[in-house]
Amino acid sequence: MTAHATTPEHLAHPEEHAHPTPGMYVRVAIVLFILTALEVALYEITYGEHAGAFGNIQPVFVPVLLMLSAGKFALVAMFYMHLKQDSKLFTGVFVFPLIIAAVVIVALSVLIAYHHAFAGGVIT
Repeated sequence: MTAHATTPEHLAHPEEHAHPTPGMYVRVAIVLFILTALEVALYEITYGEHAGAFGNIQPVFVPVLLMLSAGKFALVAMFYMHLKQDSKLFTGVFVFPLIIAAVVIVALSVLIAYHHAFAGGVIT
């Protein structure tokens, strides 16, 4: 057991966890900057002046951009919204609706793609 865990303040509030240090926030900010730079670079090599430098990557543009955005969202939620240090209940309350929304979006996308591919795209 650490010295921090035996302080009277910690005993009064056993659910509290240590918050990240300023250095951790700086590291997370650097990772967010790198992910944003990757998003901009992805756009530039797909639609910008350097389009076609890596072949035709337009089919994977949106999925890769969504994955990069999801990574950034997860980092912001974990560190800047303090979900990483809070109770797991709050994380579950926050993440569960996101999972349901993602499943619904993917299911609707597959349904629309199927409709356009095999049913001729005609709504009856």
